[in-house]
Amino acid sequence: MISQEAIFQISSKKEFEKITLKVFRHQYDNNLVYQQFCNFLKKDKTKVKSLTEIPFLPIQFFKSHNVLSSSGPIQQTFTSSGTTGMQTSKHLVTDVSWYEMSYRLGFSEFYGNIEDYCVLALLPSYLEREGSSLIYMVEDLIQSSNHDDSGFYLNNHNELLQKIEKLNKEGQNTILIGVTYALLDLIEYAQSNSFPLRGLGGNLIIMETGGMKGKRKEMIREELHSILCDGFGVSKIHSEYGMTELLSQAYSLGDGIFECPPWMQILIRDTEDALTYVSEGKTGGINVIDLANINSCSFIATQDLGKKYPNHSFEVLGRFDNSDIRGCNLMVI
Repeated sequence: MISQEAIFQISSKKEFEKITLKVFRHQYDNNLVYQQFCNFLKKDKTKVKSLTEIPFLPIQFFKSHNVLSSSGPIQQTFTSSGTTGMQTSKHLVTDVSWYEMSYRLGFSEFYGNIEDYCVLALLPSYLEREGSSLIYMVEDLIQSSNHDDSGFYLNNHNELLQKIEKLNKEGQNTILIGVTYALLDLIEYAQSNSFPLRGLGGNLIIMETGGMKGKRKEMIREELHSILCDGFGVSKIHSEYGMTELLSQAYSLGDGIFECPPWMQILIRDTEDALTYVSEGKTGGINVIDLANINSCSFIATQDLGKKYPNHSFEVLGRFDNSDIRGCNLMVI
């Protein structure tokens, strides 16, 4: 079995590839759904020698199958959001310590010690349902910050604004993590109530989790971040790239350019041929290697479009339309 220490202490490209191939073989042997998928593609486990030869499971399988590489009891079931009647994804987690280790170390990789921050969360659409992996993570970060003012906010905008103002006066480093539409709602509330939000940007990090959740019209990133920067008086908007089906997150410290922790990597597949890859700087479908998914599947073909850059950073450009998803014949299992 591959240990947490081996995965979370990866320190080189060569080590990442070596452990990734080991994880691939482990999941082929222990994940029946993934094994059948690989066999359908006529992939011989013993002949897969590089990252680009590894089959990536379409993310839709998390809606239709129990994707497991472990026979252990389920400790946590994370579910995706969805409108009534819509089939949602479920990520069955047999050892939640992998998730906890991943997001704690991932946060530390990009932001340093969590105890240096006050963590404010404005995540109404996530908080109002059960099974959100984002809420699980943020709740733990709030507790780990050991700051009396850290906490969740729902519709109490006035209280949140007063808290931000107080923390700013104290010179406290603060992260406000919010779903996109709720951050825009907060700006509009501040403006309509003549609250001086613009002067609060000194020690404030705004981290948007993306998505309007059907509450507002979608916007291109440049327009959205311009509104958020102007509204909160900050120079950059940070972002978190995660999803129900992943136990790791990539972070953007500005300009929509994301970086992965050492145990996570993305590849960009051709939109016309799901089994081939495009060169750096070209747009394609995002495939994610998430080694923290040791007990489910570490190789996921998402429905996101993006570009990869030479230093392994990447950009998320949007999502496939259902009509644009190629390779759906891979879903026959």
